[in-house]
Amino acid sequence: MTQAYRTMAPADLILAWYDKHHRDLPWRVSPPMAAAGVKPDPYRIWLSEVMLQQTTVQAVKSYFALFTARWPTVADLAKADNEDVMKSWAGLGYYARARNLKKCAEAVAFEHGGVFPDTEDGLKALPGIGDYTAAAIAAIAFNRKSAVLDGNVERVISRLHAIETPLPAAKPEMRALVAAMTPEDRPGDFAQAMMDLGATICTPRRPACALCPLNADCRVLGRDDPELFPRKAAKKEKPVRLGAAFVAEDEDGAVFLRKRIESGLLGGMTEVPGSAWTARIDGDTATTAAPFPADWHPTGTVTHVFTHFELRLTVYRSRVPRGTAKDGGWWQPKATLDGEALPTVMKKAIKQAIPDAFDKTRNA
Repeated sequence: MTQAYRTMAPADLILAWYDKHHRDLPWRVSPPMAAAGVKPDPYRIWLSEVMLQQTTVQAVKSYFALFTARWPTVADLAKADNEDVMKSWAGLGYYARARNLKKCAEAVAFEHGGVFPDTEDGLKALPGIGDYTAAAIAAIAFNRKSAVLDGNVERVISRLHAIETPLPAAKPEMRALVAAMTPEDRPGDFAQAMMDLGATICTPRRPACALCPLNADCRVLGRDDPELFPRKAAKKEKPVRLGAAFVAEDEDGAVFLRKRIESGLLGGMTEVPGSAWTARIDGDTATTAAPFPADWHPTGTVTHVFTHFELRLTVYRSRVPRGTAKDGGWWQPKATLDGEALPTVMKKAIKQAIPDAFDKTRNA
């Protein structure tokens, strides 16, 4: 590193690095695009940030493309059918985000004239937008000097300053350090640069420290193992809940589905019938919880980990006469199952009972 480069402020170093090494993302206005006069679209920034909550960039890309093709503007999304939004979100997880996404689009379209507020406080008043998302939108879409702190930035800042306080207790300290580091000029690019640095260089395992533009300023490098940062509090063991799922096929091979209530976990999503999910060891996983009388056969167990608990579902399967139990649900042809708003846990249950249920070649 040259002496001139060493004398640059950390923010200038990371912006210079970003100008050369930024990721090209479908929702992002890259430095060359900005130089050509392209402005960030607050709708696309908001949509991507909601989708990216606890979800990887790679997983989000196809969903982002689908949403922006179907609903190019916030007004289009506000007018969309709730069921269509949930179907398009299926598989992305954390389904409260989808419900809040629709509510937020409606608020922006119908209460704000289709224009997103351009301040953190204004953004946080919208459904589903918390501190991080408001800061990210304010910085990236509106060039506000906001301290943006996601998981990638936490990792960079914890190593850069050797923060010994474990997460989540360290968040206020980290946010203050990021705020002090954020430049008046190009705060949106700075936020994205920090995210990119954490995603591509300052990674959780085997960080490429030799390539980092901040390595001369890093307090951890040379005295400790960067992989030990950020410090994290010991994880509590997740409680286990038990339940049953009942996968019924009719004579045409269609699967019986129903819609979950709008509130609560997986609210408004599509499901196969099942029992309550209970923490009792003798949980209601027997056929007494079946939606209708049939010859139910156990096919095995599926496990799915939610944020606060682990779910173990005993899966039952039955073949029933055509037209059985239409009340409260419907029969969905296997060829179109993938288009339903089925969360991942329900897809696991269906595949456990019917291994080729989502095989489009066989079900066409």
